Amino acid sequence: MIALTPARRRWLGASLVVFLVLAIGLKACGGGDDGLRYRSEAVDRGDISQRVAANGQLSPVTLVSVGTQVSGIVRSYSADFNDRVEAGQILMQLDDDLLQAQLTQSRANLTSAQASLALAQSNWSRIQPLAKEGFASSQELDQSRQALREAEARVAQTRAQVQRDHVNLSYSVIRSPVSGVVVLRAVDVGQTVAASFQTPELYKIAKDLREMVIDAYFTESDIGDIRVGQAAQFRVDAYPNRNFDGVVKQVRLNPKTEQNVVTYAVVIAVENPDQILLPGMTAYVTINTQSKKNVLRVPTAALRFRPPENAKLVPQDNAEPAKAADTKPSPKARGTRQQGKVWIHTPEGLKAVRVRLGITDRQFTEITGGTLTVGDKVVIEQALSSEEIAKKGMKFRMND
Repeated sequence: MIALTPARRRWLGASLVVFLVLAIGLKACGGGDDGLRYRSEAVDRGDISQRVAANGQLSPVTLVSVGTQVSGIVRSYSADFNDRVEAGQILMQLDDDLLQAQLTQSRANLTSAQASLALAQSNWSRIQPLAKEGFASSQELDQSRQALREAEARVAQTRAQVQRDHVNLSYSVIRSPVSGVVVLRAVDVGQTVAASFQTPELYKIAKDLREMVIDAYFTESDIGDIRVGQAAQFRVDAYPNRNFDGVVKQVRLNPKTEQNVVTYAVVIAVENPDQILLPGMTAYVTINTQSKKNVLRVPTAALRFRPPENAKLVPQDNAEPAKAADTKPSPKARGTRQQGKVWIHTPEGLKAVRVRLGITDRQFTEITGGTLTVGDKVVIEQALSSEEIAKKGMKFRMND
């Protein structure tokens, strides 16, 4: 008995696998006198669900940005990341020494203005009877009236200043405008916030994380199939083995163009009762735009098949040979009587069959018209020849 080395045993094993594959391939693939072989699958009936897909980002339904209307140094804060807060709760306090000084000055100005008003009222009370008796001129009377009105206006002005400074002082205490969860604290103790040109952002508060939305952008070729109320499914990287449900809430009309690709924002409402979905997560969204039950369908690969250049083609009814052109379907059939072509392998060669296409789920495509029936075999790809299989086996042995 001849002893086999490990290398020879591996070679014999690989050769056996190659011959088994060759035998199975010869049995499953039909051949013609052109020496080419093809893999075919049968036309059948089944369900098709057409879907569109896009990526989006989860965010709270209401995300409130809390700022400040006054400038100052952060003295302290009482709410941090992930804290639950109630409406009106104190979040942060700014240093209010300058605001207090301004209020004190305004109150002093008001006291001075009130004193001036009292003097002007007294002068007016004295000059009126004197003017009636002729002891004061009309000019003196007018000047006294003017001084009284100016004093009254001064009091109103300083009183308004006191009120404004009092409100500014209250703004040094930052309160939550809504009840929710703090998702961002943007400043720290000792930091100076300046409200000179725009309101600085101190906090972001999510009103309710039990209800969220996904802002997903779909291309213009898909947006025509999306309607408010359609069911949506999505996944997130944090839970790769779990699917979540949502509902299309809004299709926004404002287009977004990037690198000549036009997209539209679609807002999808999501229930998050256990609050495991977090703001900012990337969501991989699919929307079921159309579904049909028990329709005639073919593998979509059959519509993409192109006969090789040396294939023998059966002439069509118009006595012209079938050409490999016009065999590739459009990226998405929408049930609009779109034309397509499949190929059937016959002993005489490949025969082209024109069909009308319906919806597709990318694996199968609906057939809405044509001569195809259930059980017909359509070509999906060219099979390897025996020489090609042998070459692959030789290459495997050499690599080994």
